[in-house]
Amino acid sequence: MDDVRIDLITAEGAGELLTVRRAAFVTEAQLYGDPNLPALTQTITELVADIERADVVTLGAWIGPRLVGSIRVELEAEKATLGRLAVVPDLQGRGIGTKLLMSVLTYLPEQTKEVWVFTGQDSKQNLALYAKQGYEHQFDQHTGDLTYAYLRRILGEDGPEADEVLGRLDDRDSA
Repeated sequence: MDDVRIDLITAEGAGELLTVRRAAFVTEAQLYGDPNLPALTQTITELVADIERADVVTLGAWIGPRLVGSIRVELEAEKATLGRLAVVPDLQGRGIGTKLLMSVLTYLPEQTKEVWVFTGQDSKQNLALYAKQGYEHQFDQHTGDLTYAYLRRILGEDGPEADEVLGRLDDRDSA
C-alpha cells in the first residue's frame, strides 16, 4: 500500500480516531463476547487526554484524507508498549497494520531497547502479525474473562536494520 501515509495524530483528529478504533474493535468484541473492551468504551475526552500525554505517541495511517488505521505507543524509560492497533474493517488484510507496526520504530526514542505488545490470546491473526514482525510470546495475563498474550521484541537483535531505523529518528529530530 504505497499510498498509505503514516503520521502523528493530534487532538484535532480524536473524533475520527475514535470512529476508526470502534469500527476496528467490534470484531474483537464479538470474538470475546465482550462489548466493553477499553477501545470501545473510551470517551472522546479520555482519548484527547491520552493523545496529549507526553509519554504517548499515537500514529495514524491515511489514504488521502481518510484515516484508515492507528496505533498507540506508550514510552517508559527503555521500553515501549504498543496497543490499540486498529485498521478500518474494509481495508484489513492489506498491509496497513504491518506498515503501522513497522513505522513505530522511527518514533521511538534512541534509548528504547525493547518493544512490548499485548493482544487477546484468541486473536490468532494479531498474534501471527506480531510474530512475523519479530515479537516473541513472553507470558499470558488473565484479566476477568479475558486472557492477554504479551509479546516482546528486543531492538538491535535483528541486525543493523533496526539500528538504521532508530537512526532515522535522530535525523528527523534534527531536521
